[in-house]
Amino acid sequence: MKKYNVAVVGALGAVGQEMIKTLEQRNFPINRLKPLDIASNRGKEVTYKGEKVLVEVAEKGAFEDVDIALFSAGGDASLVLAPMAAAEKAVVIDNSSAWRMDPEVPLVVPEVNPEDLDSHKGIIANPNCSTIQMLVALKPIHDEYTIKRIVVSTYQAVSGTGQKAMDELDQQTRDYVSGKEMAISIYPHQISFNALPHIDVFMDNDYTKEEMKMVNETKKMLDDNIVVSATAVRVPVFRSHSESINIETEKEFDVENIKKLLKAAQGIKVVDDPATNTYPLAIDTVGKDDVYVGRIRKDYSIKNGLNMWVVADNLRKGAALNAVQIAETMIQRNLL
Repeated sequence: MKKYNVAVVGALGAVGQEMIKTLEQRNFPINRLKPLDIASNRGKEVTYKGEKVLVEVAEKGAFEDVDIALFSAGGDASLVLAPMAAAEKAVVIDNSSAWRMDPEVPLVVPEVNPEDLDSHKGIIANPNCSTIQMLVALKPIHDEYTIKRIVVSTYQAVSGTGQKAMDELDQQTRDYVSGKEMAISIYPHQISFNALPHIDVFMDNDYTKEEMKMVNETKKMLDDNIVVSATAVRVPVFRSHSESINIETEKEFDVENIKKLLKAAQGIKVVDDPATNTYPLAIDTVGKDDVYVGRIRKDYSIKNGLNMWVVADNLRKGAALNAVQIAETMIQRNLL
């Protein structure tokens, strides 16, 4: 089997670390792992297959010996470094929002639209974490019944903001228990024991950027005719996003057939037994590859309405795993 030189840009970040772990766990055919980060992190180490690997600087020339570059360095860095890497003949799979809506850049979830990879021009975008898990769950239903409308409310973990947000939730919780005043720096309000209907910045239409990502990315990847309404909420959970999804389909469906479709679909685990209080929980999905779906039930307020509860590890399937799966799919499609 051919092996590849793989760079991870932003190797010391939470998603970068998860990418390296995912590459190892899935036994990706790596010839050489090249961790890259900012200049101040030069010489630090990451661990891959029990070996310490030195971190190098993500800069011009760093990609000349790289086949695949997995990016998790933020949008500003990606705008500069991704074209540089592509010019040096590396295939970039970028986890930021920088390239997602560029019409020249495929936006891909392998379970949803792998064929879009065939038209890549050196840069491929990894979708937003909340969009990924939603579309994995909805793709089999759309193929069978044609979804017209989606209303989604997300309950997103603080790890979506990064390690500093996880540390703040931890410290705020400790301070609350100790009766101390809580420091607030990452979010505009206290996150511990709270829920913030505010993820990313507010747009002119009073939706947040996170909410509009779900709208626009769904149209680009699944179907431009689908109308989407999203409300994104940050909750005091360390890891794994949960979503309440309501859909309306064009065709009449049977709920039991919906469950069969989901059980047969790649990347989905149906966890749905109300009689035993069995449904997807954020704590049960941490470190797991699948998108978990439960609370599958008919919405009787509209014709052809369906409700479901969808949970996935936002650092795993919502970021690192999807990026690695894109690379795997490219190998399968003889694109690398």
